Amino acid sequence: MKKTKSLLFSLAFAIIAFGTMSCKKSKTTSDGIEYTYIKEGKDAPKNGEYVLYHLIVKTGTDSTFISTYDQNMPGYLQFNDSLPKQTGMDEIFLGLKKGDSIAFESKADKIFGESNVPFFLTSDETVKVRIGVIDVLSQEGLETYFQAMQEAQAKKQAEGAIKQLEIDTQKIEDYIAENNLNATRTESGLYYVIEEEGDGKEIETGDLAFVHYAGYLMDGTLFDTSIKSLAQEKGTYSEGRDSQDGYGPLEVRVGLGQVIQGWDEGLALLSKGAKAKFLIPSPLAYGDRNAGGPIQPNSVLIFDVEITDVQK
Repeated sequence: MKKTKSLLFSLAFAIIAFGTMSCKKSKTTSDGIEYTYIKEGKDAPKNGEYVLYHLIVKTGTDSTFISTYDQNMPGYLQFNDSLPKQTGMDEIFLGLKKGDSIAFESKADKIFGESNVPFFLTSDETVKVRIGVIDVLSQEGLETYFQAMQEAQAKKQAEGAIKQLEIDTQKIEDYIAENNLNATRTESGLYYVIEEEGDGKEIETGDLAFVHYAGYLMDGTLFDTSIKSLAQEKGTYSEGRDSQDGYGPLEVRVGLGQVIQGWDEGLALLSKGAKAKFLIPSPLAYGDRNAGGPIQPNSVLIFDVEITDVQK
């Protein structure tokens, strides 16, 4: 008996929920885009104020190709009631209020305009859009919002870098042990091996160092080198680079951020004529960014370097 009562209660709740959903408010733009309010806000923006919103755009098969959530950055527009509403999308965006959450779908050419349809869509392909308004802010409020957001992201990245450094340190120490290297660790987490002491000028901040190098992943993959013969040997040689005198010592103004942090720090430990190996944890290289080619996010990088000259 209890089970029957529970089932009836669940069924009644489902009917009420469906009825509530079906009563959601809908509007249609002048060019035929019907949009539904999942939630309708109340506070309309005043001229000069900014509407801050999140946006998700999907294909008809629910494949997301635009998301402010994935970009970690909401969109915004400055409201002006004198702006012309030339399309249905203009009507929708210029009608947004604080607290609005709306959903709609239409053909790609109505969403993007006939001349701006993404290359991977056809003009008559269905596109699904969801917009949620976060807030309506003044110029000062918008600046404060984004400043706080950047500070929060920087804090999150710093915390992530600390954790990643621990992971990379273990990888590097295992590599050092396996390859019987006599490496030294700096306070920042850079490991280096002096393979040949230099006999020339020591490198100081602002000096121009000329550096031959070969960069490897931990599995031995060569991803870049200034040495033509090595590039040819490893199958990374580029005729285009050769024709532009791209092979030869790299010129680096040391300590000024022209190269990754691990290089700036490592080069400052050397002098003209020195040969060394840098084992660079990802927070001192490209971090969680994809640097292109084989360098994936959080890659530990290993460089063999030779200082051919130093100019003060």
